[in-house]
Amino acid sequence: MTPHTDKFAACLRMLKDRSGQGYERLGRQAGASGSSLHRYCSGKSVPADYRVVHSFAKVCGASAEELRELHQLWALADAARVDEAPPEHAETSPPVAATSAPPRRRWYAALAIAIVVLLAGGLVWVTADGSEPDSGRYADRMLFSPACQPPVSMGQHDECVTEVQNLLVAAQGRLSVDGSFGPETLRRVTAFQIMAGLPARGVVDEATKNALYDHRASLAGWSAAMVEQRVRAVFTEAPDTAVAIARCASFLDPLWVLPNTNGSRNWGIFQISDARLLDLGGTPRQAFDPVWNIDAAHRLWSAHHDFHDWPSCSAALQNPQSH
Repeated sequence: MTPHTDKFAACLRMLKDRSGQGYERLGRQAGASGSSLHRYCSGKSVPADYRVVHSFAKVCGASAEELRELHQLWALADAARVDEAPPEHAETSPPVAATSAPPRRRWYAALAIAIVVLLAGGLVWVTADGSEPDSGRYADRMLFSPACQPPVSMGQHDECVTEVQNLLVAAQGRLSVDGSFGPETLRRVTAFQIMAGLPARGVVDEATKNALYDHRASLAGWSAAMVEQRVRAVFTEAPDTAVAIARCASFLDPLWVLPNTNGSRNWGIFQISDARLLDLGGTPRQAFDPVWNIDAAHRLWSAHHDFHDWPSCSAALQNPQSH
């Protein structure tokens, strides 16, 4: 167990103990097996997908600040995990030519370490087109001040993040205004970028700042009750299970978006992945439309009349109402 894994596991155990619930019950609510949660909390393994960590923490009642800290701990633990290599492999693997591509393991390690640096707030971003900050009609707005010149990004904690959060709330986004750019803010920024027709970079660059101040997009959407009603109307064959899957995947939030460790993302109520969107001929913008998302999920279900496309929520299939 590495020090980072130890800290990550300790944080999970704290949340679990505070919830007063057992592993099996928490697993049913978070969409993971009880044995997997036990391994994570004991430090025996680190989940490859942050989504199960986030779901577990939410079920345990974690605050926005705790979610931000847990995301950082997971990224550090994940970086340490993928950077480890069994000694025997190091002795028996053939040498790699200097011109060949690095091993897959090292690529993932580099990606994870880059995420950690970003979370620590030490990565300085530049705009994609290299343009200077807007000095025109928005020069008096905080996000265009010298203090906020680099894109506002994950791991940042200051008044620039507070301004971004206030603007997202003004766009009818549902999030806490706490000055911390954590997973919750990342989701809303990404959703806003999609709705505003911008590249979903997940950082508040110059184009996103302009769009926020221009009120170019709205994050208003269906309530959880409306989503559940629509899911039941479409999944007439298995309404209870479909609702359980949707609640596990997105908490019935139409604008829910989560990144995967491989760089892809999942979108909307049923968390349709980039790969599945490609198969379905859809886009992230369409995936945020509750009608399209639920109908698309039903098409996936209809192929085999099961929910195998949502393996991380398979625990909810057994008995979503049991305790």
